[in-house]
Amino acid sequence: MLPNALQTSATDHVPVLPEEVRELLAVEPGETVVDATFGAGGHAALLAADLGDRGKLIAIDRDPGARTYFERLAKRTPVQTRFLRGDFAVVLEQLAQNGVEADAILLDLGVSSMQIDRPDRGFSYAVDAPLDMRMDPSADVTAAGIVNEAAERDLTTIFRRYGEERYAKQIARAIVRRRKQQRFERTSDLVETIKGAIPAPARFGDGHPAKRVFQALRIAVNDELGSLESALPSAFAMLRPGGRLAVISFHSLEDRIVKRFMRDLERGCECPPDFPVCVCGKEPQLRSTSRKAIRPSARETAANPRASSARLRVGVKI
Repeated sequence: MLPNALQTSATDHVPVLPEEVRELLAVEPGETVVDATFGAGGHAALLAADLGDRGKLIAIDRDPGARTYFERLAKRTPVQTRFLRGDFAVVLEQLAQNGVEADAILLDLGVSSMQIDRPDRGFSYAVDAPLDMRMDPSADVTAAGIVNEAAERDLTTIFRRYGEERYAKQIARAIVRRRKQQRFERTSDLVETIKGAIPAPARFGDGHPAKRVFQALRIAVNDELGSLESALPSAFAMLRPGGRLAVISFHSLEDRIVKRFMRDLERGCECPPDFPVCVCGKEPQLRSTSRKAIRPSARETAANPRASSARLRVGVKI
């Protein structure tokens, strides 16, 4: 059973791997915690409960809608709180440059339930909505802009690289052909085109036929992988010795970046293997809490199917 601070309504975000995050971040009273992807505040509420009345919570989110959830949490927790709106890569870099230190930092990647469940945001292929997908509604790039303006070759690259879509080329070609007649404005327009571009047998099994293209567009619109690669070094720089960094990813592209980053910090010596002694002098800077990513239990995925693809990696700064 989760603490009262984590009880949510049916419309709120259900935090993924909450018990594992709480155990591995091991927040103690008086520490400083940074939730760099605050969302609806599920994880932050859990961690704030462990800070007692002497800790500090810094919340970051690029979505202005997160502020409402933050204000709710701030009213019911005794800890010192601060909300910073912006891309976590930018905000974490600024905090690191200003000498802000933290004991625990959490990155819960991808799109939150509060965004998916609002049809007007255009993240879901399951409902008809404007083709938007911006996590920050004030940003310039939208999914409609990419779909209507990008060259066929660029669309193919986006679908293949970010969505690992087998039929990327066929889908890109169908999009270009359709937009010559009519621009894409709605998610349903795109879903219909995707379905028509792939072979009939491929439309059944392995989930919705549009899920990989929608994932790819969302990543491209929000530059999610670029933000992650920029944010990780800043987050690590902010950690005090013994500080913990936890990252929850939802697809292999994100997890690969996190895994490589942590492995590089764990490695230490970079001398060629045939050197008899180390001459580079590089020491390990991080210790992972487990060699493999932590996955949700069957009980959690049954209660929250959206957690099924989650992977958690945690590293401790040496």
